[in-house]
Amino acid sequence: MTHVTKTARTTTETVETEAGTARITWHQAKKARLVLAVSHGAGGGIEARDLTALAEVLPAHGVTVARVEQPWRVAGKKLAPAPKTLDAGWRGIWPALAKSGLPVISGGRSAGARVACRTATGLGAHAVLALSFPLHPPGKPEKSRADELLGSGVPTLVVQGGNDPFGKPAEFPEGTYALVEIPYGDHGFAVPKRADISQDAAVAVITDAVVEWTGSLG
Repeated sequence: MTHVTKTARTTTETVETEAGTARITWHQAKKARLVLAVSHGAGGGIEARDLTALAEVLPAHGVTVARVEQPWRVAGKKLAPAPKTLDAGWRGIWPALAKSGLPVISGGRSAGARVACRTATGLGAHAVLALSFPLHPPGKPEKSRADELLGSGVPTLVVQGGNDPFGKPAEFPEGTYALVEIPYGDHGFAVPKRADISQDAAVAVITDAVVEWTGSLG
């Protein structure tokens, strides 16, 4: 069961999943050729600077953006559940994401990126966009999650902050995925004021990279 609320610029839809009620905020392209579904991390929501920027920029390039709030977030909980519950929520949302018949890019930031990688092949995702992929817990590089990334099974783009404590670009293993570095960026792509790139310019690196990547997908 779904419930849809429309505003002048966006459409909000609630979707029932086995993990609870999820919410999708749609940003429609006039002539869409792809859908990019992106979810938040374990410590934030869809208002994150990268997810917001993608929703503002991508529709003009033929990509409808769906910002997805996982059930635990919709329920107002402060802590994300176990990975299998996150995956169940994402699977439950998928039919709503795919209902247009367009290819769907499965994406997310941090924990959301892990979900996208783990479920991509099973859901038939066209590709994966991994924003701030948490390669390992901060200070614990031995606890690598590289297998999730390398096992996505579909074309994958990683966008990673140059100073991300969850994994700097140089720490990532070789693989068939593409990786774009955001200079000086931390896990939320924030850059320090002393950096020789502004915050707006850093966000533009993200959106430019995703526009180029989505344009290259068949």
